[in-house]
This record gives sequence, C-alpha cells and structure tokens, in this order.
Amino acid sequence: MREISKGANVSLTALSEDAGSVVVSLGWSSASGAGDADVSVLLVGEDGKVRSENDFYFYNNPAAADGSVQLLGKTPTDSGDEDRIGVDLTAVPEEVARIVVAASQYGGTRFGDLDGLRMTVADRSGEPLVGFSIDDASVETAFIFGELYRRGEEWKFRAVGQGYETGLAGLATDFGIAVEEAEEPEQPEAAAEPPEPGGAVAPRAAQTTTAGTPGPAGSPAAPQAAQATAEAAGPAAPVGRPPGPGAVVPAQARGPRTTRKKVTLPKAPGKSLAENESWRPARLFPVPSLKSDKEREVRATSVLLSVMAQVPEFGRRLTAAFGAPAGRMQTFTEVSLPHGDTPRRPDGVIRVERAGKLWTALVETKTNGNPLRPEQVQQYMDIAARRGYESVITLSNDVALEGTAMVDVKVDGRRKHKVGLWHLSWAEVAHQAQLLIRHEGVGNAAHAWLLQELLAYLQHEQSGCHGFQNMGPAWVPVRNGIEDETLCLGDPRATEVVESWERLIRQVCLRLGGELGQKALPVQRVRRGSDPLSRRAAAAERLCLDGRLSAELRVEGTSSVIAVTADLRTAKIRTSVDVPAPEGSYPLVTVRRLVRLLAEAPADLHVESLVEGENGPRGTLERLRPEPGDLVPRNGAAVTGFRLTLIKGMGNSRGNTESGFIRSVDEAVDRFRQGVVAHLGPLEARAGRRG
Repeated sequence: MREISKGANVSLTALSEDAGSVVVSLGWSSASGAGDADVSVLLVGEDGKVRSENDFYFYNNPAAADGSVQLLGKTPTDSGDEDRIGVDLTAVPEEVARIVVAASQYGGTRFGDLDGLRMTVADRSGEPLVGFSIDDASVETAFIFGELYRRGEEWKFRAVGQGYETGLAGLATDFGIAVEEAEEPEQPEAAAEPPEPGGAVAPRAAQTTTAGTPGPAGSPAAPQAAQATAEAAGPAAPVGRPPGPGAVVPAQARGPRTTRKKVTLPKAPGKSLAENESWRPARLFPVPSLKSDKEREVRATSVLLSVMAQVPEFGRRLTAAFGAPAGRMQTFTEVSLPHGDTPRRPDGVIRVERAGKLWTALVETKTNGNPLRPEQVQQYMDIAARRGYESVITLSNDVALEGTAMVDVKVDGRRKHKVGLWHLSWAEVAHQAQLLIRHEGVGNAAHAWLLQELLAYLQHEQSGCHGFQNMGPAWVPVRNGIEDETLCLGDPRATEVVESWERLIRQVCLRLGGELGQKALPVQRVRRGSDPLSRRAAAAERLCLDGRLSAELRVEGTSSVIAVTADLRTAKIRTSVDVPAPEGSYPLVTVRRLVRLLAEAPADLHVESLVEGENGPRGTLERLRPEPGDLVPRNGAAVTGFRLTLIKGMGNSRGNTESGFIRSVDEAVDRFRQGVVAHLGPLEARAGRRG
C-alpha cells in the first residue's frame, strides 16, 4: 500500500487493474472510548457544487439509487472504529467531477480529541491501494479526509485533510447546500414511538438543508449562507431517530427517504389464535428434521441465499462490503465447477449483474460450530482466480478478528486477476436481518415476512446457525490453570482464550445493535501504532497474572461505556458503568435523583460514589433505597460520579449448554442493559448540559 502526504495525489488505475470499484475507509481511535464521527459523501461537478441534495450521502440518505455510493457503516478494529464507503466508479454519472469524503462530529467533541485519523482506499478485491494519515487535527468539528476525482478516463485520489470549525453545516454550505435554521423543527412520525430501552440519546441539533434551486430565469439561485456555530453544527440523526436541534437533514431525506414509509415488524406481536402454548406456528423453513451437519449446511445455505435474492435490501447489505455492485442478484447452490480430475462443489454461488457485467462470489458454509477447512477454501480461491470470479465468501459460526485470518490461503502473485477472501458470521447475518425488519424497514410486507422467517430459522436450536458458541479447546485448561494457580506466563493457550473472548464481545455487540437499531462497538483504549498481536499478548499476560478477561462496549450515540469483566478465579461476571455527576449539583440531590431513576433496577445492584483520590461510600440498591444519603461522603468530599455494578455467577461449561460461559456473558450484559443502563438517560443528559 502506498502512503501519501497531505495534498499529494495518485492514480488508482496505476495502483490496481481492479480499481473500477473501491472501498474507502475512514478510521480513528479514542483514548477515552467516547470519541466518534459520522461520515458523509458529496458528489460535486466541475463548479465545485452538488447538483442537488440527492448528491449528499449521510445517515438519512446512505445509498445512491444508481449504486455508485453506499455507506457501509462502522466496523470495530483493534485500534478503534472504521467507517467504510463503497464506491462504484463505473456507475458515477459523467457530470460528477469529484467525490468528496468527509466526516463530522457532534456533542461538543472535536477531531483533535481523536487519535489515528486515517483514510485508506482498497480495490474491489479488498487489497489496500493508498493510505493517508492526519496528525494535525485540533478544534475542527468537520473534516474532509480526501477526494476521488476524474482525469480523463482515469480516477485519482487526493489527500485533502481540510477541517471546518462550523461542523457539517459549514462543510455542506461550501458545496452548495443551503442550511436553514429551524426554530421549532417538526417532529417526524418516527419520534411518536418511544425509544428502545437503553437507547436514550441526547438529540442532535436540527437544521434543514436544501441545494440551490432554479430561479425565475432558470439560473441556479445562490445558496443561502449557513448561520451555525460550532456547537449548533452536527451530523444528521440516524435513520429512525428524531433529528434534534443542529442536525443537517436534507429536505428530500425528510420525505421519501425516511424508513417510516417502509415495512417493519410491529413492536408488539399480534395475539395468537392458538388454543394453548404447545401449538407451534407453521414456518416457511422448518428445521426439526435436520439430522446431520451436512443437512444443516445445505439447508442453511439454500435458505440464506434464496432470501438474499428475493429481498434486495438484504442481499445488497450482505454483499456491498465485499465489492459487489448494486444490480440484479441471482443465487445458486451445489454448483459443480471443474478442478483437476475431480469437480468441486461450493456450497453456493452469488452472481450480481450490472450494466452487462457479472460479479461472482463462491460461498463456503459451515454450521454447528464446525471449522472452515483451509484446503477446501484454497481450492475455491484457485477456481475463482482461474474463472475470473471476484470473491470467495466463507460463512460460519466464528467471528472474524482484525489482524487474524480465518483461513490461511496462498495467493499466486503472478495472476493479474485478484480474488477477495471475505468472512461472514451467522451472528452478522442475523444482525443485518434484525436491523432491516425491526428498525430500518424493507420494501414490502412480503420481504419483511421472509426476513422474519429467516430469523426464526437462524435462531432455532436445530439450525446450527447460532453465533460463536464455543470458547475453544484452550478454555478448560486455562480456566483450570487459573483456579489451581498453575497457569504460567507465556502459555500460548492464554492467547487463544483472549482471541475467543474478543470474538464473544464482538458478537455481543452485534446482538445488541440488532435489538436497539444502533451500532454497538467494542471500545479500544490503545496507543497509536500498536498492533493486534502485541495487544493480545499483553491481555494474555494480564489473564495469567490476575485471572481476568476484560472488555468495554458502547452503543453509538450514547456516552455510557459498559465494562464487562469475567473473573475466572471467583467465577463471577461483573458488568458496570460509570455515570458522571452533574456539575454544580448538591450531592444529596444527585444521589436521590439517581435512586429514583433506578426504581426498577435489580435490588442487588452495587452503587459506589466516585470520590477523587479515595474510595467512596458504596452499598446495594436494596439498602440505599430507604437511605440514599449513605452514598454522600461523610468528610464532605466532592462526588464526581457513580459506579453501578451487577455481579453474576458464570457457567462452568465451554459454552454449548444452558450453564455455559458464553450464555452467562450474554445474560449478564442483557440484564445490565435492560435493568440499569436503560434508566440512566435523564441523569446523563442532565450531566451533559451542566458539564
């Protein structure tokens, strides 16, 4: 990959023969874990302005109808977060001269608060072509990372690194999108429904934007000047969330592009007509008859691929990140392909047609926790390279980690045609289906029903399509070694357990995100430049020394960071969150308010006052409810916040039974989110206003 500096440019065609479709990635990290940014893309002409607000892509307008641009969303990396954008350069209209890639912040944060600001561009196969790092960010609330632009018949990339103190509003105005302050923004239909538990978010500021419109003589009217300050400017509220004051919302995005016009599942299921609970509803994809792993793999592949082909939004969602264009999709199973003396039969084939060109991916599926076989995947990679196919997609219960290959394969560097190797977990498939039918919506009721049937199939205990469900062969020896204090530093099995723990946490985030309709991501508190292997080695060393596995996760748009700690010595799982106290408030008033907010929380919740430089008062909620003043320090020390903790016993098995460790972690996080975090929104909002 070529590294370039600010202001430099490079031809994408010169770097790769497969640069007709690229994936642009924006990455960053935050030492506090609370930093975040929203990406946006603008298509501009030779005059440096957008043709209309349709050329502005962000939360409420994530994809172009012609497939040229699609926001693929955030993914966690070992150094922070990464936001990806798929760009099909062959589909970009001729009148578009530049594609500007930017990001903006909200909630009073600045880009100087983030570390590791970086933009990379990869080709269709996923091969990184060019990278650009930004190290001079300070008070900016919006940033242009870079741009793709035409030069004759080729596309080039320029590293820009230009910031705005006026946020997304200032950036949008520069490109011909007028920003109009709304004194009392109308509440969209979606706001009539209460937010999901745990998803309370301080609303972002609301503005409306429109592009220049033709005047009486047919000439474009001059864009209106933006009058937003740095505090008022902020990115658009995500789909399904009401925009608050200061968010940039294009006029058309508030009309046809809202998901309220699409079909989602009702919040509460309709009343059943069954005579008793033993009656089971008929399902499109039955599973009780499955007897072998081969049957499960064949059925799961056929079910998934058929739904992908019939529900365009779902098929596009799963393949866009792999370089597939937006077009007509067909799927096939058990296809025979020549390979030496013996034909090979991949579990599935996906083909997408656009403008007479075909994009093809071979699919290899595993269910019921079975591992992928490297030699089998290698054969499919060789077949794909010889036949000019674009990708091989592996699908299993396992969750991919940054810096760790799911399957080691050899790539013949002499071949001009590159084949991308990608991985999907069944948890990711279920996550995307949940987002569509429960939050974002699909085109019609039949599509929603198909996705609902797919989810029912994936979640059935006999389908074998559950997520990551086994901590691996090293789990029991490591756990026993910690209990009897025989685990030695440097034991490679400890690193294996750390990797399994990371996979588990990422799966927990996928499940939470699907339920809440907001991205949930692991929080990475790392130094810039540290690599995944060294960080896992450090975590393995800590596991050997203190017997604990720790992680943090955060739901996008909230300030709460949920800490999860599994103590293998005491067989306890701790879930906790730190809540800041409103600045300038009286300690007793704040304590009483906190106890009232936690009226429905579990009685065994531990509450501790955070006092700088010393241990503060603590107690269970059951004891504190009649005497909340016990949380106020006797010496008059200032209370900076509170730590709320739930403690749960962990299962003893490897994770495939009711008492399993993985199930214990899932249940602990669910109980803490629903019983504790869901009630904290008012106190956090009050702390944010006064802070």
